[in-house]
Amino acid sequence: MGGLWVVGEPTAEGSLARISTEVATLARHLGDQAGEDVVGVVAAADPTNAATELARYVPRVLTVADAGASDYAWATIAAERIAVLAEAAVPSCILVGAGPDGRDVAGVLSALLGWGVLANATAVTWAGGPHVEMSVFGGRLLTTSGFRSEHGIVTVRPNVVAAEPAAAVGIVEPAPAPGEPTLPRVRVMERIEQAEAAAPIEEARVIVSGGRGIGGPEGFGLVQELADALGGAVGATRAAVDAGWINYNQQIGQTGKIVRPQLYLALGISGAIQHKVGMQTADTIVAVNRDPDAPIGEFADLLVVADLFDVVPAVLSELRARAG
Repeated sequence: MGGLWVVGEPTAEGSLARISTEVATLARHLGDQAGEDVVGVVAAADPTNAATELARYVPRVLTVADAGASDYAWATIAAERIAVLAEAAVPSCILVGAGPDGRDVAGVLSALLGWGVLANATAVTWAGGPHVEMSVFGGRLLTTSGFRSEHGIVTVRPNVVAAEPAAAVGIVEPAPAPGEPTLPRVRVMERIEQAEAAAPIEEARVIVSGGRGIGGPEGFGLVQELADALGGAVGATRAAVDAGWINYNQQIGQTGKIVRPQLYLALGISGAIQHKVGMQTADTIVAVNRDPDAPIGEFADLLVVADLFDVVPAVLSELRARAG
């Protein structure tokens, strides 16, 4: 079989994780460059819905049903099942999203198959094999790496590829029986859902983000107010998170999340490279900073040189007037 494989990650509800649609889109483009077949693989208690969604992006999807995936940690189960299939079909590359579960899948696959891993790819091209771009040294440098062997595993960061369905829907078929599992299984004892905005920050169309210039946790009240008025989500820099002003799950940047909103409002953010890595793909970037020489001015579409505590109330007043 060979080709390029995409690991389809199911959500708790059984649908396909957004990151898998992005990885599948990337794999399809790589398949065109390499002249390789692209195959999706979904292992889950009930893979039907996730596989059906994945078939919108790749021409063929294999499914593996494992009832244990509903009560035990998914990553180990999926990796073991996929490894058995990969040993028989020997794909040239396996691609998976670089989320928490995806990273675990890649690690287990690497141990079982003896293949190398290139992690947190920000871009991938094909020239006799995958050439993987990665951000290193806190985002200060970009490197391009490849595999020394003929096979490898690549994890792809969220929001570095725009998901695009294929022109035709692919086929879904059950994979050959993978045999009895041998790895220990970790039972899930409790699932905790965290209260979030209407849409996860990675999927928000508008993000209002605060940095050191916000001044403290009280300043994020103003950030939240503007985000609510625009129907968006709140983000933050590492400096704001490290200071304890806001939760880590809202951190954007090299050590946080990569986002791709239509509008990114950066309030009191200098624009260090570590933060730029996480938001530079936004369609429009508007920054408010008192320093006209702040690095963010070099890549923002609009830099407002002013005090954010003057600008934001004025914007909120205008938005309320228009809504009223």
